Amino acid sequence: MKAYVFPGQGAQFVGMGKDLYDNNETARELFEKANDVLGFRITDLMFSGTEEDLRQTAVTQPAIFLHSVILALTDPEFNPDMVAGHSLGEFSALVAAGALSFEEGLKLVSARAHAMQKACEARPSTMAAVLALPDEKVEELCAEVDDVVAPANYNCPGQVVISGTIEGIDAACEKMLAAGAKRALKLKVGGAFHSPLMQPAQDELAAAIEAAEFNTPRCPIYQNVDGKPHTDPKEIKENLLRQLTAPVRWTYDVQAMIADGADSFTELGPGNVLQGLVKKIDRSVATEGRQ
Repeated sequence: MKAYVFPGQGAQFVGMGKDLYDNNETARELFEKANDVLGFRITDLMFSGTEEDLRQTAVTQPAIFLHSVILALTDPEFNPDMVAGHSLGEFSALVAAGALSFEEGLKLVSARAHAMQKACEARPSTMAAVLALPDEKVEELCAEVDDVVAPANYNCPGQVVISGTIEGIDAACEKMLAAGAKRALKLKVGGAFHSPLMQPAQDELAAAIEAAEFNTPRCPIYQNVDGKPHTDPKEIKENLLRQLTAPVRWTYDVQAMIADGADSFTELGPGNVLQGLVKKIDRSVATEGRQ
């Protein structure tokens, strides 16, 4: 069975999507529609902007979404048995699977990006990657820190990203290294994604998600908050909103998809991070990517 997966923030690069725009008329129309919806030419920033331009959350998220979704919508062979997306990629997966329209998905992603940017600016915060500690140990050490710090991404066995205040992350990193972590490395990100510090963004996005029209997807989507397959639009909405303050359980997503029959994973969008994570979770499955 064929699974398609969609990347999240951090996969962007200057020039992303340009080949698609230049060589496919349908793709070009969708990119131009996106420029109109967003009210600025995001394609200029994607194709020939600076890395600094692309690092702004309000640009990064819609850029990755567009690259991923347009790849799916213009691929005549796109016929998934199941889909999943990492964080932001969950929105891409939902549009690709027909649960959301292209325009509705883009508006939600843009609203999400702006809400997250505001939450980041309201309180200085960051994230760190912890390598070679069991998930349970990372959870236990986070709980010992007085400041806000929590697991944010369960990426693969032995790789957990934590999220919180700058002081909380500094304290947690010391504890992780003392407990035997191979590395506890602060990341260059704008804030504490997938942590309680994103509550203001969750509150702001709630009305937009509630008002959006969700359909039953053409195949199950394995959602980040619980690593389980979903097809019910009401459940999908709730999980999408919870995702802002809850950890991304990517390891569990991939394990559940494989248990349900997935033997090949195709990553649609910029970068190849998810292909690498899938291989670290289970080397027996086939992986490929399209950019």
